[in-house]
Amino acid sequence: MKKLLILGFVLFSSLAMAQVQFKSGPSGFASFLKNNTIYPQFSKQNCIQGTVNVSFKLDQTGKVYASKITRGIISDLDDEALRLVRMSSGKWQVPAGYDTTISVVVPVNFKLSGYNCEGKSNAEIKASIAAYQAEEGLTNAVINFYKNKAQAKPGQEAQILAIKSQLGIDDEYLDGVLKTALKKIKQGDKQGACEDFNLVKNLGSDKADDYLAKYCK
Repeated sequence: MKKLLILGFVLFSSLAMAQVQFKSGPSGFASFLKNNTIYPQFSKQNCIQGTVNVSFKLDQTGKVYASKITRGIISDLDDEALRLVRMSSGKWQVPAGYDTTISVVVPVNFKLSGYNCEGKSNAEIKASIAAYQAEEGLTNAVINFYKNKAQAKPGQEAQILAIKSQLGIDDEYLDGVLKTALKKIKQGDKQGACEDFNLVKNLGSDKADDYLAKYCK
């Protein structure tokens, strides 16, 4: 049976550790990650695993702000780690007088089991990451085109359609993005879902229009 294992451990400075805790207890953050992580499809298919370090600060009410990646792996895992930290906003307990300038560092660990990853070599995984990064530039070209389609030159869309075909941006791919977005809606992550709905729109599809109207006004 395929299993998806997501483990998280919180590392603070000694001062912050004495002051800040997850409201549901010491193991609460790890459970939160396990229950809410949506493992990105590309990384799952290509056995990309590891630890993403996220730095953030907490205000007096335990809400997260100023979150950023301090050590990443690949942008889809980095984005998911940031999303999870953002979702944890308000779930932290801080004492009165807490220094809100303290940065908290959270390692979010992504690990797969049962996806035939044991047979994947490091060289194969590195090649997959390189391919993903190369395709990101092409994907951004597609997005920029549809965001600025009114200024497009005659015949330019044919080139963009060829790029979409090369990247595999088809109905199946877009439906997968929508499926992930709807999972985020169920988790209460409206912001993350709307980012996905807008991605579908900016890839030249009207598949997300109804969802945008419903959730992202």
